[in-house]
Amino acid sequence: MPDGGPPARDGGQAELQELRARVAVLEARRTDPPKHRAKSFLAVVLIVLGCLLAPLGVVAAWAADVVGDTDRYVETVAPLASDPAVQDAAADRVTDALMTRIDLSTLLSGAAPEERPRLEKALGGLGDSLEDAVRGFVHEKAREVTGSDAFATVWTEANRTVHASVDKALTGSGGGAVRVEGDAVTLDLAPVVEQVKQRLVDGGMGFAARIPEVHTDFTLVRSDDIGKVKSGLRLLQILGDRLPVLAVLLVAGGVLLARRRRRALVAGALAVAVTTGLLGIGLRVFRAFYLDALPAGVSLEAAGAVYDTLTGLLHTMVRAAVALGLVVALAAWLTGPGRRAALARGLWTSGIGAARATADRSGLRTGPVGPFVHRYRAWITGALAAAALAGYVLWPHPTGWVVLGLALALLLALALVEFLAAEAPADAPPPEPAAPPT
Repeated sequence: MPDGGPPARDGGQAELQELRARVAVLEARRTDPPKHRAKSFLAVVLIVLGCLLAPLGVVAAWAADVVGDTDRYVETVAPLASDPAVQDAAADRVTDALMTRIDLSTLLSGAAPEERPRLEKALGGLGDSLEDAVRGFVHEKAREVTGSDAFATVWTEANRTVHASVDKALTGSGGGAVRVEGDAVTLDLAPVVEQVKQRLVDGGMGFAARIPEVHTDFTLVRSDDIGKVKSGLRLLQILGDRLPVLAVLLVAGGVLLARRRRRALVAGALAVAVTTGLLGIGLRVFRAFYLDALPAGVSLEAAGAVYDTLTGLLHTMVRAAVALGLVVALAAWLTGPGRRAALARGLWTSGIGAARATADRSGLRTGPVGPFVHRYRAWITGALAAAALAGYVLWPHPTGWVVLGLALALLLALALVEFLAAEAPADAPPPEPAAPPT
């Protein structure tokens, strides 16, 4: 019998047993009991619901933050006062309001009585050119006002005054000059006109003081489904930050129920990023439809600036949610058992190990810090991850760049932990006694 025969048979027997064990595992997976199938189905349902609620949660947080918070709303719309398109639209609005109430004969009120008939006759003979000249003068002065700091003050004060009314019109809470009539949300501009008129008087347009109080309705929103929109926004405002938390809990519950939790986490995080990204795309598409549906005479540039400003925070939230989903999915994949993930981790550890070996050869020792970090590395890693998550949650309005910055900071901290996590050196052998002198 050749040498090594029995070990070969034993090795073949062990390999056969291993193959049988693998087949048994595969058969068990193929014939899952109904309880496991029910848990898997429930896990899928929870993850799908969480992914569908994720974009609604972003909208709910935006509605509670902008629509329900006066200070935040004023802070959001304040930059519009310096937007040229808004300034031009406001100047046009003021010019139209003034010209419809200016009688050219009032321009002669300051003239002497004996001169008025001759001047009225002369002005009347000019025809439309006089009205055009007056309109150009009024628009020039109105544009000077809308481009000044006074207009920024008027704009801020007016938006602070009407915010409660906008809240009432869109969500059914609060009170003010905004009202819902039929399919339109209208705003009484009388307070704004009065403040602008005073600024015009201060700017040298004395005849503006003779204009009586003006009550005019300005349509903010017009839709056949304004009642449904109102109810929906009110519900989202009430839910506020609870809806995003609910979406996260649903996805987390689905991941915990799934048999392959890491794969479920990757899929759930990517799905949240996709559904939230679709919301951002929808906002861009809706902008085009919104501008196309505006009636003639409305400044498209100003309307676009207002839309972009009001939805700016919503776009920021969308980008932050997408970035967070991608970061979580990438982290779950990198810590998984896949071949490519293992290769990435190997490159990571080997690179840090080479840097630590170079430092050791240079005489840079970690001392007692290395063994301590090595012993509690799992706890330190968990604490760092929790700190990064807390930073995201506590950040007032995290952006996509904030998410990326927190992820890079966590990655740098983990690299430092890996660099410091050195095992305690083995006890060195006692030195040999010196040879006795001869």
